[in-house]
Amino acid sequence: MTTKQRAYLKSLAMTMDPILQIGKSSLTPENTAAIAEALAARELIKIHVLQNCLDDPKVLAQMAAERTQSEVVQVIGKKIVLYREGKDDKKRIILPK
Repeated sequence: MTTKQRAYLKSLAMTMDPILQIGKSSLTPENTAAIAEALAARELIKIHVLQNCLDDPKVLAQMAAERTQSEVVQVIGKKIVLYREGKDDKKRIILPK
């Protein structure tokens, strides 16, 4: 992903609300499945890491990206933004080259 594409995705993610939360049980298989399902439906998602989660959000973002074959767009504080290109051309977010 180029820096221009990452900046474009960051601008899209700024107005989004988090759709998933990671709590004290950290990244469970159920959370991973929910993230994969959300990425299939939306391509770009924002995740909130709750304060009772003791893991580092950057480490959680990398683990989630590896498990769901997605890319980490950004991690700011306790917010994670992930992107995975969709298979449906009609729903796909067009990235600038």
